[in-house]
Formats: sequence, structure tokens, C-alpha cells
Amino acid sequence: MGVSIITDSASDISQETAREWGITVIPLKVRFGEEEFLDGVTLPYTLFYEKLLETDTLPKTSQIPPYEYEEIFKKAVDAGDEVIYISLSYGVSGSYQSACIAAEDFGDKVRVIDSQQFCISQYIIVERAVQLRDEGKTAAEIAGIIENEKKNARVISIFDTLEYLKLGGRISSAAAIAGGLLSIKPVITIEDGVVAVVGKARGSKNGNNLLIQFIEKNGGIDFSRPICLAYSGLSDIMLKKYLEDSKHLYEGKLAKDISEIPVAHVGATIGTYAGPGAIAIAYFHNSQ
Repeated sequence: MGVSIITDSASDISQETAREWGITVIPLKVRFGEEEFLDGVTLPYTLFYEKLLETDTLPKTSQIPPYEYEEIFKKAVDAGDEVIYISLSYGVSGSYQSACIAAEDFGDKVRVIDSQQFCISQYIIVERAVQLRDEGKTAAEIAGIIENEKKNARVISIFDTLEYLKLGGRISSAAAIAGGLLSIKPVITIEDGVVAVVGKARGSKNGNNLLIQFIEKNGGIDFSRPICLAYSGLSDIMLKKYLEDSKHLYEGKLAKDISEIPVAHVGATIGTYAGPGAIAIAYFHNSQ
């Protein structure tokens, strides 16, 4: 009996990475006006940002319905596997509840975990589950460890623009204009399953400093657990600048070179409100 690990595209795990890890990533549906796409499948990140830059209204993302989960769970169980589904946060989507409804018919063959995260902090939780599966852990063991360790997952991000927060109604037009004039960069994290603003920095250099301070003040990085970097848009220039500013956090502490840290593309779940030019780092903090 194997362990089938399933998640959703809010994790920003690409279909290519999913194949490498031997997992399933269910694409969320993203609608631009009357056009509907499958996140990361019929809507690769390049097309997403091209369309985002062309539109005056933000796209909408819909939750995954119970019947879709049921079909995917059934396929895995019929193949003789136990299932662990790691969902994007219940705080921002009803997908977790839909998965729980679908799992009811499968008893302990299907375990549903609310990651309480999304974007690349969900990514690293799934990667941790893959590590445990590959170590030979049972589904029950993996679920128990992930439920315990997920509280140590952190993500910190700096947005390059306030424009998409304005379009999404998260801030006023006046605040966006003022922030643009002052080169204000919001620094964002996820707390209790929802987006929270850590601070506001004037300029990217100060923004990078805030990211570094956040990591240092919140237990530092547990380098024995997965780490992931990400950027939004079509250019990784801002991410490279962050790595240059913060290389002291990583050098000598990684089993591999800093350039080998996985880099994901921020997709529709966060990219809709971040816009291009955002960067993020996800990690497990030291719980000692």
C-alpha cells in the first residue's frame, strides 16, 4: 500500500515539479471575464501575468468542488493507496471544507490537512510530506508529523506595487497613489491562515531589510527542512537582489549552494493581489 500525496495549485507547485515528486496538484479554476482557465495547466504563469497586465479588473479564483475531490480520491484509493490531501488555508477558501466532505466516504483511507498556508509556504509543507513519504513513513505517521510541523512554516514577501491591492479593494486609491509616490513596498506574511501586513518599507533595499529582520526575529531558518523562494511576474531581478542582500543568512548553512534553493513562480492565488515584481521566501523556523 502506497501513500498518495495530493495538493492544489495554490501551493505554486508546478505540474512539472509534481511529476518529479510523484504527487498530484489539482488546478484551481481562474476566470478572466468570460474566459476560464486551469491554474498552471491551461494558464501557465507567463500567460497569467500577460493577462493580468492587460486587464482593468482582477481575475477570480473558484474553489474546488467536492465531486472533483471525490473522483481524484477514488482513483488513488482504488489503486490501493492511502491519501493525504494538503489544502490551501481554510481561511481564504472553501476548498478544505469541500475536500472534507469528499473524504467522508473513504474513512481513514483519506486524510485531509488544512495547511493554514498558501503560495510557497504551502509548497514547503507539501515538500516535507514528500520527504516523509520517501523515508517510508505511513500515511498516519506523515499526517501526524505534518500537523505538528505546519505551525512552524513561515512565508514573508515584499510587494513591488500597491496597484493590485487597490484593484482588489484591499486599499484605497488614495493610499495606492501616495504609496507609489513614496515608493512604499508592503511586506506581507500569513498569520492564522490569512494575509497579514508585517510592515511597509520605503524602497526595495529597506524592504529586503524587513524580510531579513522578520526571519531573524521569528526563530531563524531550520535548514534541515524545505526552503523555497519565489517571484511574481516575468523577471527575477528583484529576487536576485534580495539574495545578494541576504546571502549571510544562507551561506555555510545549506547542504547545497544558495543558487540551488528551489525557486517557484507566484501564481494566481497571490499573484492577483501582488502583481509583478513581488518576491517571497518560505521556510520552517527553528522551534528550539
